[in-house]
Amino acid sequence: MQFITFIGFTILVALISFFKSRKTNEYTSDGYFLGGRSLTGFVIAGSLLLTNLSTEQIVGLNGAAYKEGILVMAWETLAAIAMVVTAIFLLPKYLKGGIITIPQFLEQRYDKKTKAIASGLFLSGYAIVLLPIVLYSGALAINTMFNVPEIFGISNTIALWITVLGIGFIGSIYAVFGGLKAVAISDTVNAIGLLIGGLLVPVFGLMAIGNGDIIEGVSTLIETNPEKFKSLGGAKSSIPIGTIFTGMMLVQLFYWGTNQAIIQRALAAKNLKEGQKGLLLASFIKILGPLLVVLPGVIAFHMFGDTLDDPDQAYPMLVSKVLPKVFIGFFAAVLLGAVLSSFNSALNSSVTLFGIDIFKSYIKQNASEKEIVIAGKRFGILLAVISMGIAPLIAFAPDGLFGYLQKVNGCYSIPILTIIIVGYATKYIPAIAAKIAIISGAVLYILYIILDEFIFVDKFPHFLHMMAILFVVNIIIMLIVGRIKPRTQAYEQKHTKQVDITPWKYLNLASIIICVVVVSIYIYFA
Repeated sequence: MQFITFIGFTILVALISFFKSRKTNEYTSDGYFLGGRSLTGFVIAGSLLLTNLSTEQIVGLNGAAYKEGILVMAWETLAAIAMVVTAIFLLPKYLKGGIITIPQFLEQRYDKKTKAIASGLFLSGYAIVLLPIVLYSGALAINTMFNVPEIFGISNTIALWITVLGIGFIGSIYAVFGGLKAVAISDTVNAIGLLIGGLLVPVFGLMAIGNGDIIEGVSTLIETNPEKFKSLGGAKSSIPIGTIFTGMMLVQLFYWGTNQAIIQRALAAKNLKEGQKGLLLASFIKILGPLLVVLPGVIAFHMFGDTLDDPDQAYPMLVSKVLPKVFIGFFAAVLLGAVLSSFNSALNSSVTLFGIDIFKSYIKQNASEKEIVIAGKRFGILLAVISMGIAPLIAFAPDGLFGYLQKVNGCYSIPILTIIIVGYATKYIPAIAAKIAIISGAVLYILYIILDEFIFVDKFPHFLHMMAILFVVNIIIMLIVGRIKPRTQAYEQKHTKQVDITPWKYLNLASIIICVVVVSIYIYFA
């Protein structure tokens, strides 16, 4: 029964995606990379949530909550504020410029080489970090819930390789051959399933704790584990309280405002109004994210104690224990959808970056629209193969899935965020300043990781604080270079008029409500 519901829901999503996207012209840049600039607010919100909410979030963050409690909800709730900032300040500028990729703006603002460096950093980060972690965490969840090694009589390692290859193959079909619209539609359908299935886990978990009574389960959980319900972390925690005001907000702003795999959904909006509605709807739902990616981890701690050697197994073990068997297949299919969403979204964005920013700019400048798309698809296949080869090695990563992902991402997130913010905020900073800042930012952060992990262990500030320090250092570098050698002409952004950029009339009201709710949650659990 579990396998029947698993296969049935997976096929249903594939069929819906195929029929809804089959009329999109996939041999033009706008058609393939941006779904014809046709996405509505609801589709954007669903795609944003599913692109973000994959198993590295569900498994990794619940594993972190198993260890430390709800303080790790900062990765979820503070994202809402970053999405508000993106909707108000960044998205209008992106749509005004009619860009397809974030590095395209860097070419307009700085020069072609800056764009190439940024695209290279994005692609490196996706290939080495994001895509392999998504595949690994998805395989770990599927193998644990279905007990794949025992059923087929194979080792955990072999099972991991088989599942990784299967997920990677299916995800590649969506991303490489379906384009953004197929990805976005499958995301939306899976988002509905994930919200339903994801909420069933804490509901059944609380019922198990409270002898069938959810309210009693909540009371028991809080009374017996009060240390797990503190929103502010101490100096030795993974998220010390001070980091909320330093690197945490920078990470969130990069992820939701400049990360190509995420912001590409909003760039595909039919107009600014729909893009802003999509971002704010997603941000409001994101506030509820801890119910899916934090609370189950605390429930798992209550049920299993500190008996688990690997905290990342807490969530799939909880699912296997509390969900009725008829729901396990459905939820496994939803989790697979979440994995595919993050995988194919990052892969589709990689295809976009390569086709637009590298192939057309450096390999074949007179390439037709069709040639760009075909070249991008070929690159996507290569990237998928590389990521599938790296994924099983993530089993040896320190600090758990989620902590490792966030720490390593700083190699490219902070340098790129710096030059984008300075690019929009100033008019005379030259291209050479951006090149120096993006290279120095990446090199200095990599040096920090090496020293902190292998030489001066735990002698440096927390990695989120270090991100903030390097962010300020990079800005100072750019301002100094700009002072010495400014642009001869001020930068002025051109309005391409590809979409209507009239803002949503309820933008400010919705933004204020979201920010007040986030602050209130922190005050309540402080």
